[in-house]
Amino acid sequence: MTKDALQKKGQEKIKTDFNYLIALFKEMLVSVGEKDLAKSLPFGHDPGAKMDNVSNERFTQAVGICFELLNLAEENAAAQFRRKTETLFGLESIRGSWGETLSQWKTKGISEKEILKKLKSVVVTPVLTAHPTEAKRLTVLEIHRELYLLLVKRENPIWTPAEQNILKKDILGIMERWWRTGEIYLQKPRLEDERSNLMHYFQNVYPKALSLVDERLQNAWESVGFSADSLENPEDFPLITFGSWVGGDRDGHPFVTPEFTASTLLMHRQAALNMIQSHLKELGSELSISSYRNEIPKSFLNHISEIATRFGIKSQNAIERNSSEPLRQYVNLLLLRLDNTMSDNFSLGEQGYFKSANDLSLELKLLRQVLLDINAKRLAQEYLFPLERLVQCFGFHLAKLDIRNNSAYHEVAISQILKASGRENFDYQNWNENKRLAFLNEELKSNRPFLVAGTSCGTEADNVLGYLREVKLYIDKYGNEGIGSIIVSMTRTLSDLLLVFILLREVGLKDVKLPVVPLLETIDDLIAGPEILTAFLNHPVIEKQREGSEEFIQEVMLGYSDSNKDGGILTSRWNIYKAEENLTKVADKFGVKLRFFHGRGGTISRGGGKIHRFLDSMPPGAMSGHIKMTIQGETIANQFANLITATYNLEMFVAGTARQAMIKRESERDEQLYNMMDNLVVLARQTYRKLLDHPNFIAFYSKATPIDVLEQSKIGSRPARRTGKRSLEDLRSIPWVFSWNQSRFNISGWFGLGTALGKYKEQHPEDYKRMRQLSNDWYFLKYALIQIESNLMDSDKAVMNRFGALFDAVEARKELLNLISEDYDSSLASIEEILEGSRTKRRITKLDNINLRTEALNSLHNIQIAHLEKWRKIRETNPKESEVYLLQLLLLVNAISGGLKGTG
Repeated sequence: MTKDALQKKGQEKIKTDFNYLIALFKEMLVSVGEKDLAKSLPFGHDPGAKMDNVSNERFTQAVGICFELLNLAEENAAAQFRRKTETLFGLESIRGSWGETLSQWKTKGISEKEILKKLKSVVVTPVLTAHPTEAKRLTVLEIHRELYLLLVKRENPIWTPAEQNILKKDILGIMERWWRTGEIYLQKPRLEDERSNLMHYFQNVYPKALSLVDERLQNAWESVGFSADSLENPEDFPLITFGSWVGGDRDGHPFVTPEFTASTLLMHRQAALNMIQSHLKELGSELSISSYRNEIPKSFLNHISEIATRFGIKSQNAIERNSSEPLRQYVNLLLLRLDNTMSDNFSLGEQGYFKSANDLSLELKLLRQVLLDINAKRLAQEYLFPLERLVQCFGFHLAKLDIRNNSAYHEVAISQILKASGRENFDYQNWNENKRLAFLNEELKSNRPFLVAGTSCGTEADNVLGYLREVKLYIDKYGNEGIGSIIVSMTRTLSDLLLVFILLREVGLKDVKLPVVPLLETIDDLIAGPEILTAFLNHPVIEKQREGSEEFIQEVMLGYSDSNKDGGILTSRWNIYKAEENLTKVADKFGVKLRFFHGRGGTISRGGGKIHRFLDSMPPGAMSGHIKMTIQGETIANQFANLITATYNLEMFVAGTARQAMIKRESERDEQLYNMMDNLVVLARQTYRKLLDHPNFIAFYSKATPIDVLEQSKIGSRPARRTGKRSLEDLRSIPWVFSWNQSRFNISGWFGLGTALGKYKEQHPEDYKRMRQLSNDWYFLKYALIQIESNLMDSDKAVMNRFGALFDAVEARKELLNLISEDYDSSLASIEEILEGSRTKRRITKLDNINLRTEALNSLHNIQIAHLEKWRKIRETNPKESEVYLLQLLLLVNAISGGLKGTG
């Protein structure tokens, strides 16, 4: 069987599984008295069925559930397709996997020794955020997980008809629970809810996925013929760590208090210690190795005796419990020490508790050596290795908490601090850059704070200093392993970064060496990034941090969302690409490594898409091996809700990072290629800004998208706007993308490209021909074009025009819709010309997925547009009826986002 044939079978499986689930869903609806609703569903329905006895609300909820059933069927089919592909064609047949990566390296003649060195240098960090793009309630997400597991269970061919019937009843039961459960947030989720959701992944998903990814690396390693003995210890594997923004991200989020930060840090620590304790107990039960049958090294027995003297009667009990099993005795003593660590019992000194996870790692490494000494290597691999990896990757902190705030917020805070300290004439907010730098450079020579402890300065200053004080308390007690980076959103200048050190100084953290990280978000900031980084790395503060560091790593965060909103998708991607290259050159000049932190969202407009393709499209040589990446909103559940999918996505991330880190920078840049792209991007940005700068654009956007509904939604704890102003600049990029997606324009994912390519072909015909060849050879361009085409295919001109008609200024509407429509048509045509093939032949799977949803989506859009018109007419005059319509509109948003497989 060929891969194409297997792919076709996979598409058939989606339809078969979906039809099975729809049949059960209809059966459930009939059983609860919803016969008419079951008949009206636009999936395998009777074309003559009417909705006379079916409310829009019930119809919307039912269709929304059908979309989620389709998404589950597709996820399961994708997992089964990968398994069958691997079985038929080998580990290397999975695109982006460890199997493919190691096979490629071996074919290129890269030695086993060089590969091992590279693997050890890789550090990847998925960072979970609660960005408001998850429209589904946590309860509903849990139902999805249960249903997915039953769908996977059905794959097993061993079930008897009676057992299959039991599975069917279980599915019907879950479907009824789902139907009777409220689908949307009626109140904004609390920060505690968002934190609980993330804790589920950190505690229940990632540890298992980590173990499976390690196993897949080991299997791939042996399958290409490398020695199993050379890849068996935890320190030989890529380091996978985890991060979180919930409790640390304050950019426009007024509800993240210092107290919430403190409780989050402690919750992370306690969860990590509980997880380690559980695994350590399990290890103790497994290492039933008798000293009568095994010659235990005397040095190890002496070490046990030495530890035992520290804990008095408790150690005696731990020893006597397993009198002839020294490895168990040792683990029992480690558990005593861990108990003291968990209860903050430091009375016995540093030998009585674990000051850091590294202390425990050293003890486990000693245990590993004992197992090797008695020739029990298999036991070390099977039972000890997973615990060593757990401690290595999760530490005592579970996930590093990043602290983020906006540069403008810091400016207000320092102004308040200066005023409270008696410096009435120090108007920092209105100083130019030179004056700010002169002030900051002078202040950074001193260690004295501005304020007497306990001084209140104002809301912003008190908040900033409050959470930094909590960070200080945590670090003083437990060290700084649980703290990630101090991220400055909207970094525009060097002073934005240096100011953070003044704020850190104010709470006693100036010399702790916490990483201060610029977040480059707009096009202009990405262009200015190398200059900012040069000045930062050249500054005495950073020079001091670098002292004594064998390998100094500077983190730089790149913003996909705001750069897209600012300049359009092609302009954003190209400027991020060049920024990665230019920032890497700066780092090389200073002899430091860069850790790029990619602020990707779920949708293509915000940097989303398949992780291995994203990594492969990076500039050669711009990957140090250290990388962070945000996993936002609904993307968390899409990628990690189910273990099989979670393992796949984590493997793609780690293997793709290693593969990219092996690529060396090209010695000479192809200047013609860069000039081509620069010229094309100038044209694309001109078209994009022509739309956004149109005098009627804001009015059109306000009417032709459901942005006003989204601003009323309850899908995240953060406000939709940073400061509450009604301006395009203040609107967050998430609702910006979400609103265009809901109205099927999707302009954030394609607009500007078609007109630009048309003009470019006229002005530079020879370069245009070369671009067609580059679309096959240059992964950056190929990936960008395919993604943009996907966004175009998810758009719908008929729905666009219906939403556009909600804007009643006829001439302006006609002008704007023509501008959008012409670019849409030319974008599709140009991409087909460049990629040399009709999308009906190239994108069969994508088209199948769209066709399965089209009729149902159109039904929902009909209701959505009618309700939107009605709600806007009555929301000021009839608040009670308005609230009813708003609730239905929010339900429609949820259902349509399920059908489109994404929000913002």
